Amino acid sequence: MAMLVTNLSSSSFSFFPSPHFQTHKEIRSDVRVRKDVIFNRASLRTVSDRADSITTFDRSVTDANTRLRRFCEAGNLENAVKLLRVSGKWDIDPRTLCSVLQLCADSKSLEDGKEVDNFIRGNGFVIDSNLGSKLALMYTNCGDLKEASRVFDQVKIEKALFWNILMNELAKSGDFSGSIGLFKKMMSSGVEMDSYTFSCISKSFSSLQSVNGGEQLHGYILKSGFGERNSVGNSLVAFYLKNQRVDSARKVFDEMTERDVISWNSIINGYVSNGFAEKGLSVFVQMLFSGIEIDLATIVSVFAGCADSRLISLGRAVHSFGVKACFSREDRFCNTLLDMYSKCGDLDSAKAVFREMSGRSVVSYTSMIAGYAREGLAGEAVKLFEEMEEEGISPDVYTVTAVLNCCARNRLLDEGKRVHEWIKVNNMGFDIFVSNALMDMYAKCGSMREAELVFSEMRVKDIISWNTVIGGYSKNCYANEALSLFNLLLEEKRFSPDERTVACVLPACASLSAFDKGREIHGYIMRNGYFSDRHVANSLVDMYAKCGALLLARMLFDDIASKDLVSWTVMIAGYGMHGFGKEAIALFNQMRQAGIEPDEISFVSLLYACSHSGLVDEGWRFFNIMRHECKIEPTVEHYACIVDMLARTGDLSKAYRFIENMPIPPDATIWGALLCGCRIHHDVKLAERVAEKVFELEPENTGYYVLMANIYAEAEKWEEVKRLRKRIGQRGLRKNPGCSWIEIKGRVNIFVAGDSSNSETEKIEAFLRGVRARMIEEGYSPLTKYALIDAEEMEKEEALCGHSEKLAMALGIISSGHGKIIRVTKNLRVCGDCHEMAKFMSKLTRREIVLRDSNRFHQFKDGHCSCRGFW
Repeated sequence: MAMLVTNLSSSSFSFFPSPHFQTHKEIRSDVRVRKDVIFNRASLRTVSDRADSITTFDRSVTDANTRLRRFCEAGNLENAVKLLRVSGKWDIDPRTLCSVLQLCADSKSLEDGKEVDNFIRGNGFVIDSNLGSKLALMYTNCGDLKEASRVFDQVKIEKALFWNILMNELAKSGDFSGSIGLFKKMMSSGVEMDSYTFSCISKSFSSLQSVNGGEQLHGYILKSGFGERNSVGNSLVAFYLKNQRVDSARKVFDEMTERDVISWNSIINGYVSNGFAEKGLSVFVQMLFSGIEIDLATIVSVFAGCADSRLISLGRAVHSFGVKACFSREDRFCNTLLDMYSKCGDLDSAKAVFREMSGRSVVSYTSMIAGYAREGLAGEAVKLFEEMEEEGISPDVYTVTAVLNCCARNRLLDEGKRVHEWIKVNNMGFDIFVSNALMDMYAKCGSMREAELVFSEMRVKDIISWNTVIGGYSKNCYANEALSLFNLLLEEKRFSPDERTVACVLPACASLSAFDKGREIHGYIMRNGYFSDRHVANSLVDMYAKCGALLLARMLFDDIASKDLVSWTVMIAGYGMHGFGKEAIALFNQMRQAGIEPDEISFVSLLYACSHSGLVDEGWRFFNIMRHECKIEPTVEHYACIVDMLARTGDLSKAYRFIENMPIPPDATIWGALLCGCRIHHDVKLAERVAEKVFELEPENTGYYVLMANIYAEAEKWEEVKRLRKRIGQRGLRKNPGCSWIEIKGRVNIFVAGDSSNSETEKIEAFLRGVRARMIEEGYSPLTKYALIDAEEMEKEEALCGHSEKLAMALGIISSGHGKIIRVTKNLRVCGDCHEMAKFMSKLTRREIVLRDSNRFHQFKDGHCSCRGFW
C-alpha cells in the first residue's frame, strides 16, 4: 500500500509517459533525420548560436514554425518565446504552439507559459482538445492548478492522461475535494477513463475518509470492467485499509486475479497497522508459498507485525533471510529490526543490531531508548540520550519525548530535570509534544510546581496539556487545584473537555467527596456520550462509591456494557469501604464466573472488605485461594490486610505471630495495622512493643507517634503522653491537624477542631448542645476518654463538642433541605464519641449521615452504623 501511494504521488510522468514528446536532453543526445536537413549536436548548437544573435527575424529566410520547433527540440525556451513575440497568428501552426507549451511544462516556467497562453488567446486561436490539453499540462506542471482547472472548464479535453495528471496534482496539493470534483466532471464529459484514473482518485476518497464515496467508486470500477486491473485493485485495497475496513480490503485482495508484491505488501501492512498483526503474518506465510519475491517493504511490515504480536522466533527467521538478501545495509531494515527486538524484550539482540549499524540515525537511537524505557532501564536510556550528543546526532521530538516518558515511568526527577535543561538550551520547549511530555514527567515524579510552570509558559496548549495537569493534580492529592483548573478550562471555552479530561477530574471529586460537582460532571458525560468509554465509566463508579452514594455506583456499574477487571475491582472496593463484605464477596464470585481472573489489586480490595466486615474465615479462605489457586504471591498490601483483619477482631497475639512468620520483611504499614488494633482493644503493653518497631522503620512519620500518644491518653497515662509529645518536638515533627469538610450548595466548608470561624458557628454550637442534652436524657454518656486531654470531665465534654466532624455534620443538618443526605469527609480516623453522636443525630433528626474517614465509610441511619463496630 505504501509503495502504491509513493508511486502515485511521484512526478507526473513516472506513471503517464507521453509518446508525443521527448525531453531536450534526449533530443540532444542522438542524431535526428528530417526531409530537409540532417542535424546533430554540433548543428543544434549552431542553430542555437544563430538564434541567440537574432534581433529581428526575417520571415522570408525560413518558416517560423520550423525555427520554433528547432528551438523546442534544442530545449531553448528563451529564444522560442522571443521568436513567438515577433510572430503573427498566420505564421504559427497550433501544433507548434503545443510544442512550445510542452517545453514550458518541462521547464516548469509559468511566466513563459502564461506569455504563450496570452499569445494564443490574443490572436484568437481556436483552443481544441490538443491545444487545451497542452495548456492544462503546462499550468499543472508549473503548479498553477487553479488555471489548469479553468482550462478544463473551458475546453473539452478528450485524453484521460491530462485529466489524470491534474487529478493527481490536486491530490498531492491536498485539494482532495477538487480532485474528486474533476473526476466527476470527467465522468459527465464522457472521457474514456483508464486504470490510472481510478488509482489516482481512490487516494482522494481515502484521504477524505469518505467510505461511502469510495464504495461507490468501487461499484463504478466493477461496472466499467477495471476491477481485474492490478493497479486498480491495489488502490482499492489501500483505500479500505486506510479507512479501517480490513475485511473489505481482504475481499478485494482475494478477488484479484493477479497480485504483485505491492498487493501482498499492502494487505500485510494493512493488517499490522490496524491491530491485526497475527493475520498480517499469516498472509506473509501465504506470500512465501505463492512464490512472490519479497522486498524491503515486505520485511519492514513483517518486523512490525512480529513486534506487535511478540513473535520473536519469526522475527529472527526473517532477520536471517534479510541478511542473506543483503537488506541489512538498509537503514529501514536495521531500524525496524532493532525496534522489533526491543519491543519483544530481547534487549541483547537489539543492542547487537544497534552496535553493528554503520550509520546510526536519530531513529535508531530513539528505538533503543524506547526499548530501555520499556524494560525499566531508565539509567541506560538517559545515558544513551547523552551519548547521542557526543556522536553529533541531534535528538528530535520523538527522542526527547521517549526519554522523558522513561523518566516519568521510573520517577527519575533529577534525570528528567537534566533533559529539561537540554530542551531549554536547544530551544525545543516550544514544541507542544515536548511540553506535554515534560509536564507528564514532572506530574508522575510528584513535582507539580514544575509541571504548572511548564503549563503556564506554553504559548500554545491543546486538550492533552490541560488533561496532563488536571490528572497530575488529582494523582498527587491536589484535588482542589484539579477542580479549579477544570473550571478554568470550562470558562475559557477554547477546548471542550473530552473523555480523558473527565476521567482525570473525577478522582479529584472522589478525593474531596464533592458529590454535587461529581453529579455535574456525570451530566456532562451523559450529554456527550462519554459513558461508553470504559475508563470514564470506571472513574464515575469509583467517584460515587467514594462519595458515599453506593447505590448509584452499583446502578452505573450494572450499566457498563463490557466490564473489565478494573470495573469489577472498583465496585468490590466500594463495597469494602462501606463495610459490605458479603456483597463484595458475592461480586468477586460473579466476576470469576464471568471469566475474568483477579489480579493482586482485586485481592487487596477483597481482603480489605473482609477485614472491615469482620469476616475472618472468608478472609483466610481468599488469602489461600490467591496463593494456591491463582498462583499470586502475596505482597506487603495483602499481608497488611490479614494483620488488620486479625487486629480488628481482637486476635492481637495471632496477628503478632503472623507478622513474625512472614516470608518477607514487614514494613511500617503492617506494624501500623497492628498498632491500630492495639488502640481499638486497649492493649497498651503490646502497643509499646509494636510502636518501637514502627518508630524504627519510619522515625519521621508523625502519625504513628500521635497514634501511640492517643493510646496512652485513652488509658489516661498522661506522663507517657507528655514523654511522646516531647519526643515529637525534639525531632521537629509536626502533627497533621484533624479536619473535616462538607459540600453545601457547591461550596466546600472546612472545619478544624474547635473552629469558630464559620458564619453559622452560634447555630452549630447551639445545635450540638441540644443534641448532647438529649443524649444525656436518654442515658448516653459522653465518651470523654476520646477527648485526649488531661482535664476535668466538663472540659473534656466541651473539647469533644469541638471535634471537626461534629461541626461539619451539624452545619449539614441545619443548612441543607429536609431529607437530603449529609455527606462529611474527615482526613483522620473518626473518634468513638463522634461515632456515637453521629448515630444519635441520625435517629434524632431522621437524616442519613455518610461520614468518610481515613479508613472507611460510616453510613448512619436510624441510630445505626453500617460498620457494625468494625472500624
